[in-house]
Amino acid sequence: MSLPGAGKEVRRFTFDTRDSETPLGYEAGDALAVQPLNRPELVTEWLAATGLDANATVQVGHVGEVPFAEALSRHLDITRITPGLLRFVADRTRDPRDLRKLLRPDNKGELAKWSWGRQAVDVLAEFGIRAGAQEWTGLLGRLRHRLYSISSSPLTDPHLVSLTVSVVRYENLAGRPRQGVCSPFLADAEPGTPVPVRVQRAPHFRPPADPATPAVMVGPGTGIAPFIAFLEERRARGHHAPNWLFFGEQHRATDFYYEEELTGFLAAGVLTRLDTAFSRDERAKKYVQDRMREHGPLLWSWLQDGAHFYVCGDASRMAKDVDQALRDIVTVHGGLNEAEAAAYVKQLATDKRYLRDVY
Repeated sequence: MSLPGAGKEVRRFTFDTRDSETPLGYEAGDALAVQPLNRPELVTEWLAATGLDANATVQVGHVGEVPFAEALSRHLDITRITPGLLRFVADRTRDPRDLRKLLRPDNKGELAKWSWGRQAVDVLAEFGIRAGAQEWTGLLGRLRHRLYSISSSPLTDPHLVSLTVSVVRYENLAGRPRQGVCSPFLADAEPGTPVPVRVQRAPHFRPPADPATPAVMVGPGTGIAPFIAFLEERRARGHHAPNWLFFGEQHRATDFYYEEELTGFLAAGVLTRLDTAFSRDERAKKYVQDRMREHGPLLWSWLQDGAHFYVCGDASRMAKDVDQALRDIVTVHGGLNEAEAAAYVKQLATDKRYLRDVY
């Protein structure tokens, strides 16, 4: 996916389910839940920071008794800094004032700022507290699955399912390497490694069932994932309606995910329009919502023709900015006032023509 020199490590992972005990059975628009393991290096670091025996027996929820090292590897969330962890540390440290200040309800911004770049083991190392293996086991949350939008259609091959994943790797404040849990678990696994997965249904997020219904898809970054599946699906079904994709990232040279596939979709007429926004390639940064506004009259005409409007990606900023751009387009090119535009967009959602997969 991403090329050498990219600021992000983005990869496509494909799972072959032919040997699985039960068929996976997914549809375009669904997500895949991946159950990861914690990295061995992080487990070793946890054991060193706590000073505990890897073979100490602990009781883990519904699992039963397991060695502490196995609990740290398979069952416990040992990366996330939670208020519970910080309260636990504050109760055992000599000077808890700073931690208690961070835990005040009115200090969520400072807590988020302080936690950025840190993982739970960094807190242990920083405050040097001691507790028993069972205490840690009871305190830490369960290691949960991670959800990723599926970027393939079962109509292409029912046994193969693909994901588009940004691999999280960074250094903490002390310069030590830190990583996400699931993305490097996938990235560093040997080919053929069995990975526990299950399908997370998304019946609200499907390509148009009507072969004549146009689709407008906004998927910057890894948000492009389900729309590759949508385009594969519409091609396989022989749908003849126009499809329009907005894609954005930092640099065209290194971050144009699925460029070859998208070029093929354009050449085959499956993709009618492709508008891109590579924010670091221009003096004034441009994003997908800016491209939407640039093509406002045409986008409005697509909506008037019954197009479904889809958004996938970051919920905190991108989805809000795209939603505002949509409202602006409806206001300017639909000749509606602000309240009427809000009602129009709300009706799109009610009619299941405005669909979002945001996270």
